[in-house]
Amino acid sequence: MDTLLQTLYGYHAWANIDLFNKLESIDLTKHGTELQTALRLISHYYVVSRIFAGHLQGVPHGFASDNLEETPALDDLRAAVTSSDQWYLDYISTVSPAALSEAVAFTFTDGDKGYMTREEMLTHVALHGGYHRGEVGRILWQLSITPPWDTFAVYLHQAEPARRLQDERKPILAN
Repeated sequence: MDTLLQTLYGYHAWANIDLFNKLESIDLTKHGTELQTALRLISHYYVVSRIFAGHLQGVPHGFASDNLEETPALDDLRAAVTSSDQWYLDYISTVSPAALSEAVAFTFTDGDKGYMTREEMLTHVALHGGYHRGEVGRILWQLSITPPWDTFAVYLHQAEPARRLQDERKPILAN
C-alpha cells in the first residue's frame, strides 16, 4: 500500500507533466514574456526541490540562490523537473519511517539556519511546487488558456478509476 507521501509525490509528478503539456500550447510570438515568467516560477520550485534533495541526503546542493541565473528552455526544464520528481519518488519508496522522523539541520541559501524533519521537508517541497503551479495556472487564465485541472482529488480518481465506483466501496459520509 502506498503511503500518503508516495501518493502526494505521484500527484506532484502528474501535475508537473500536465503543466508542461499545457505550456507547449502558448504562442511564443504573442506571449513569450508570459511563458518566460511561467518558466521562471517553475525553475524556482525546481531549484528548491534540488536544494532540499541535498538536505535530505546530507550533501551540498551547490546552489547560491533559490533560482537559476538563466531560465532554461521549456524542454530542458521539463527534463530537469521530471528527473527531480523521479528522484523524490525513488527516495520516498526507500526511506524508512524512522528516517522520516529525523530532524535535519541545514542552512538556507540566504544564510539563515533551520531544521526540519525529513517528512516535513518532503511535504514542503510538494506543497511549494503546488503553490507555484497555481501561479502559473493564473498566467494561463490571463492568456485565455484553461490551465490543467491540478487537484489532488482529480489525480486520485485518474490514478485509481475504481474510486468512482461507489457501489463497490462504502464511502465515509461527512456529517
